[in-house]
Parts: sequence; C-alpha cells; structure tokens
Amino acid sequence: MTGPRLALAAALLCSCTSPVADANSWWSLAMNPIQRPEMYIIGAQPVCSQLPGLSPGQRKLCQLYQEHMVFIGEGARSAIKECQYQFRQRRWNCSTVDNTSVFGRVMKIGSRETAFTYAVSAAGVVNAISRACREGELSSCGCSRAARPKDLPRDWLWGGCGDNVEYGYRFAKEFVDAKEREKNYVRGSEEQARMLMNLQNNEAGRRAVYKLADVACKCHGVSGSCSLKTCWLQLADFRKVGDLLKEKYDSAAAMRISRKGKLELVNTRFNMPTQEDLVYVDPSPDYCLRNETTGSLGTQGRLCNKTSEGMDGCELMCCGRGYDQFKSVQVERCHCKFHWCCYVKCKKCTEIVDQYVCK
Repeated sequence: MTGPRLALAAALLCSCTSPVADANSWWSLAMNPIQRPEMYIIGAQPVCSQLPGLSPGQRKLCQLYQEHMVFIGEGARSAIKECQYQFRQRRWNCSTVDNTSVFGRVMKIGSRETAFTYAVSAAGVVNAISRACREGELSSCGCSRAARPKDLPRDWLWGGCGDNVEYGYRFAKEFVDAKEREKNYVRGSEEQARMLMNLQNNEAGRRAVYKLADVACKCHGVSGSCSLKTCWLQLADFRKVGDLLKEKYDSAAAMRISRKGKLELVNTRFNMPTQEDLVYVDPSPDYCLRNETTGSLGTQGRLCNKTSEGMDGCELMCCGRGYDQFKSVQVERCHCKFHWCCYVKCKKCTEIVDQYVCK
C-alpha cells in the first residue's frame, strides 16, 4: 500500500514547476502547533490549507498524508533544538527570528550554516516519521521490516518492533525535497546551484539517520540469565546525528555550478563529496554585526567566555569589539541528602559569578 501511494505522490510533485518564494518554509511547522486531523470538525477548512510555509507539492503530500504533518512538525522542532545546541558557542547560534521563515534572511545565503540547517532538518523528519511508524501513529506504516543482519547470532531472535527507518527515509525524501524539485531554473544559474546544494544537504541529513540506526536487543530468560535475545532496528539518539552532521559541517566542500548544470568543486585538489557530505556555494558572513540584508543578528549582547581561546571566547565571539563585565547571582541546589524512604532534600546555595557580554 505504501509503495503505490508514495509513487502517486511523486507523480503529483513532478507536475509542479512554479517557483516558490523563499520567504516561507515548511520549517514553520515547528513554530505553529499542528492539530491532529481528527480534531478538525466536519465542514471546517482542511488542515493542509491552514499550514503556512508549504510549497504546492508539499501541500499535495499533506492532503495525502495529513496524519504525518504532526510528526513533520515534531521533526522540525527537534532539528531546530539540535541546531541551536551544536552552534550554541558560535557567532551564528541558529536563532529563530519569526514563525514563517524561522531562521530569516540568513538562509538565503548558500553558506555552511545553511547547509547544516537543511541537513539536520531533513534528518529530523526521518527521525520523527520512523519513530511514529513504530509506535503505531501512522496508518500507512508499521514496525520496521529490515532484513535480519547477517552477523546476528543464530540463536537470537530477529523481529522485535523496530523503528521504520526505511519508510521514514522515503517519506522525508518525497516531502522535504518537494520544494526543490518543483523549481525550474536556468541550467548553470546561481538559482540552480542553490537548488542542487539544498538537495545534496537534504540527502546527507537523511543518510546520517539511516547510517546511525543500529541493532538493539533485549534479554529473556529466568532471573535475567539472557538465554535468549530478541533484536530489532533502533534509531540512534538524535544528538549523535547532530554530532555527525556537525563534523560534516566542519569538512563541508565549497562548490560551484558548471555550464552543464552540475555542482563541481571550487578546489579540485579535494575529493568530490559523497552523498553523505555537506556542500555550500557561498562564503559565510562573519556574523559579527547586525545586518538586515544578510539576516545576521550580530553578537552584541552575547555571553562569552573570558578564558576560552575557542569560538566561545570573548576575543572571537565579540569580533575584537571588547566586552563588558557584570556580576550575576546564581542559585543552585546543594548539600543534598537522601532521606529514608524515599526522597532527596536539598538546600539552595547562592553564588555571585562574573559574566561577560560582547559590546
């Protein structure tokens, strides 16, 4: 059932050729709460027409798979949260600026940061849909049907209800890539370069989830003897996906568009990126100063670490502008004691600490 439906969805998407304004994005599903389809009363406006940021192709997919939209929103939220964690100590810290474009104008630049954002967002959708399948939340999929690993011991059972990474990957590819595939740009143009960049990074994000999914097992037997094991396919913790994509960000390849409409390396001394690698087509802004044109928020007022020589240090974070020092009162739990039975009682300790913010 799932195969024909996804094929139908792909055929619908191919018929869309009108370019979509970059002001809106499906990422906005993370910022706007989505009700489950059953919450909409008969005769009310359909859920898909009320969701902002969807391209024509994504809206058609929404009509076919309304129950998926809640989990796409969850995937986008987890992606934004992970992006903000990975870049918490950088000049660009993945800040959300509004409920429509989410990250603002900075995403119009085909930079390393944009590459990471597209990748982690696609990964978030794979993660959320795969898990929803396993938990029985979606009518079009169920537990994973992945083949038994060849290296699994013979006496271990295979077939526990695993995360359906295969379905999550396929659906995320159809939905997330829809906005790019329906665009029709001149071959060799900057717009085509950006489209190909987005598709490459979307794929890298999906593959990161797929690659890190691994076998999980549970013991059975008298008194925990583990005489028998049942195993299944399980998603990795999303933090591991974020860590892997952050490594890909650090080694992302600078690309340009050829006359034939293909991405090629700017520096041919490096190896051509694989489908698991991130690519970018524009240099990154320095993000030091607020710039309405580029969408840079600047680093004025950001906390920095006076003793660090890394990107979170005051010298680099503040871009040489200097920093102000102030004292802050921090309240923490302390002197905790366990009382029988069964609770922990703590005192509150206050401490005055020095903090530094960029000028």
